Amino acid sequence: MENLNDYSYAAWGLIQTWGLKLVYAVVILIIGLWIIKRIDKLVRKTLGKREIEPSLSSFLISLLDITLKILLVITIASMLGIQMTSFIAILGAAGLAVGMALSGTLQNFAGSVIILIFKPFKVGDFIEAQGHMGTVKEIQIFNTILNTPDNKQVIIPNGGLATGSMTNYSAMPTRRVDMKFGIGYSDDIDKARDILKRLLEEDERVLKDPAPFVAVQELGDSSVNFVVRPWVEAANYWGLFFDYTEKVKKSFDAEGISIPFPQRDVHLFNEK
Repeated sequence: MENLNDYSYAAWGLIQTWGLKLVYAVVILIIGLWIIKRIDKLVRKTLGKREIEPSLSSFLISLLDITLKILLVITIASMLGIQMTSFIAILGAAGLAVGMALSGTLQNFAGSVIILIFKPFKVGDFIEAQGHMGTVKEIQIFNTILNTPDNKQVIIPNGGLATGSMTNYSAMPTRRVDMKFGIGYSDDIDKARDILKRLLEEDERVLKDPAPFVAVQELGDSSVNFVVRPWVEAANYWGLFFDYTEKVKKSFDAEGISIPFPQRDVHLFNEK
């Protein structure tokens, strides 16, 4: 009976010592998470009013959210009576171990910082990198999210984006459209050139400066090949490419100019 009473007193002592602390810790955790959420919304709204780039805004909000949550955990640990010196030492050792295990993740974080500082691309740009092509939807702390032309989502680690080669199709306001058309060896070269130039002059999307370039590129195996290189605004690139190709086919057909398919002359010799 005496042992039971001793256990009861000990249990009551633990409840008095740790019960209220645990309750306070849970309350502080709930309130802290609510406050952090409100701060995130406030910061997001403030950055939006100041017209901060979406890529930088997303990165800063994510970094702020992680930092505040770490501070909240440290605060709750100190409330529970955990010695902060020992806690920081344990946290440092754990951080070192995690850092070694997640070296690739830290590289991606460093890549995010480099991308946001040097800005090789931003949200809304159409890029090609790491074997993928698409429009940048979001730049996160560790990854960049692309939307492909066929509406697939691609997540690319920022470490590779920051250190590898990348093509930004939206960086310049204008682009050159490179096209190639072949005519038969028996067709009139001058007439074909005039048709190609006329179609360019009739299209308002083709820029006058730099002037479009039309010339015979090569004498191929089956055709005389023209190269056509007009300049357009970046947004008109694919529209002109498809429309012009269709117009050339229709115009060549109407003017009696052939577009030959690959062919080869075969000569047979009889051996006696």
